[in-house]
Amino acid sequence: MPVFNTVNAIDYGLIALYFVIVIWVGFYAARKNKGTDDFFKASGKVPWFMAGVSSWVSGFSAYMFVAAAGYTYRNGSSTIIMFTSALWAYLAGYFYFAPMWRRARIQAPLEFLTRRFSPSTTYFYTVTAIVPQIVGIAQGIYILCIFVSTALGFDRQQFGVAGLSLTGIQLTMLVVGVVMIVYSAVGGLWAAVLSDAVQGVIILVMTVMIFPITMAYLGRGGGIGAGFHRLLAELPHNFVVPTGQPVQPLFLGSFLIACMLGYNVAWHFAQRYNSVPSERDAKKMALLGAGLSLLGPLMWSIPVMGAKLIFPDMHALWPNLKTPEEASFVSLAMLLLPHGMIGFVVAAILSAALGAANDGFNWLSAAITKDVYVPVRKKMGFTPPSDKHQMRTAQVVMVLVGISGVALAFKISKLGGAFDFALQYYSLTGPGFMMPVALGLIYRKTPWWSGMASCIGAFAVVIPLLLLGAFPDHMYERNVLGAVTGSLVVFVVSAFFWDPKAASSAPAIALDRDLRTPVPEEKGPEGHGTMAVYGVIGNLSALLGVVLLGCGLVPASRVAPAYINVIAGTVLLAIGLGLRRLARPPRPMAAKSEG
Repeated sequence: MPVFNTVNAIDYGLIALYFVIVIWVGFYAARKNKGTDDFFKASGKVPWFMAGVSSWVSGFSAYMFVAAAGYTYRNGSSTIIMFTSALWAYLAGYFYFAPMWRRARIQAPLEFLTRRFSPSTTYFYTVTAIVPQIVGIAQGIYILCIFVSTALGFDRQQFGVAGLSLTGIQLTMLVVGVVMIVYSAVGGLWAAVLSDAVQGVIILVMTVMIFPITMAYLGRGGGIGAGFHRLLAELPHNFVVPTGQPVQPLFLGSFLIACMLGYNVAWHFAQRYNSVPSERDAKKMALLGAGLSLLGPLMWSIPVMGAKLIFPDMHALWPNLKTPEEASFVSLAMLLLPHGMIGFVVAAILSAALGAANDGFNWLSAAITKDVYVPVRKKMGFTPPSDKHQMRTAQVVMVLVGISGVALAFKISKLGGAFDFALQYYSLTGPGFMMPVALGLIYRKTPWWSGMASCIGAFAVVIPLLLLGAFPDHMYERNVLGAVTGSLVVFVVSAFFWDPKAASSAPAIALDRDLRTPVPEEKGPEGHGTMAVYGVIGNLSALLGVVLLGCGLVPASRVAPAYINVIAGTVLLAIGLGLRRLARPPRPMAAKSEG
């Protein structure tokens, strides 16, 4: 039985420091929010590199460290093909979707539906998406917190908070939920992007560290190369060679379709593409996401495959978890990393989940405020709300959505949930909503009602198949392909009803003209101004680096020596100093010539 480095006071301190940083980022970002243009899309001033890291982190989520790690533990190398599918989705973004979203010239993501189809379509999408989005946030919180509370060792403990008796998981959900609500509601999209950047640094350093450490441990003193040799020699053949469900053509094709939709027409990605200064920056952002989506899964999937040799019986290690193999990645961390870095790993998983939930807050609050609240208020005869009034409304919506998500997570925890729910839930709710958006962005000659009809067509296929229990061994494929087929058929049929002379077609014609016209790049004296945000991320990275360097003085074990903290701290410090240097404004040419 391996001896884990269970979380201690030092690790709790690092986790607390991370929470403080996230909340501080929210209040720092609030200073940049002068109106809704800042709050919803950061006024299009986010540097492309930061936006690319943010989009990658938001797509990564805690699911990759938890449920996806368990899937890799069960299926082996074939999952690498599956989890690097985002590479192809980002490349599609580079060649088509990124410039199209820029040319759509929208402020809030669902504004696209109004321009492409009709205001009724926007209302339809907003109202029908509220409940699925809140359920998704709640499930994400639950998946994260049931695991983290178990890893921290207080899943079965009771805590008294404000006169209430809470279990360990409920207390974890409460703390995570409060942090998530505060920084999202206060900072808007700037807070999401800045915190995602911090999260990206944490995730990259952690995955880069765990990879060679795991291989060296497997090598038993023979180095990283010996670890790879043992991996290939001792793992079962069907574990090393891609086989099984992840590479079955129907499943892999369905997963790739879902990735194409999720990484190109999900509302938070539309928001990211509109947060950068130009089309060229949007394409760079997509290209960066493609590279990170290839590197990231490779860096954590191979160590998880090694966990199959290190922890052959995960149930004995984690008897309280329904699917204990999902603890494989963090088990590696708790075995091979010293105190300090362990807190870092927990913070990384927390950060990934917070980033994913924050994206849901942002686009949903933007949709409810811009596309429902403002038009309804005008129709009721009230004066149009000011820009500041709209921003405050969006903040209230974020708080209400967040509270609803946490409350539902409490309910799920009482009923009992499952980690595998995440994949099936996404396949049931995602493609049906996103397919009409993708079709409408690609082909613009369908009537105003085609978006709603196409969405209804998707669920008209999926829901009966679900109720009938059809294809029980292929539920994921059934949900994705059923939604895509139903949506596509209805959309194609609707094209026969297109009338370019109808008044209702005018917005789609105007949008088509815009999508064919590149957005002019704005050049001005403030070109370097937004680069200053790199300095903020640099300062925070350097702070975390100094803390980890200090953890190098903490007593450690032979398996998890303290110098690992020193290496990680040095890397973070170097990243921080590099970002600070990048944030410096260039010297004036006159000053150079005088020198």
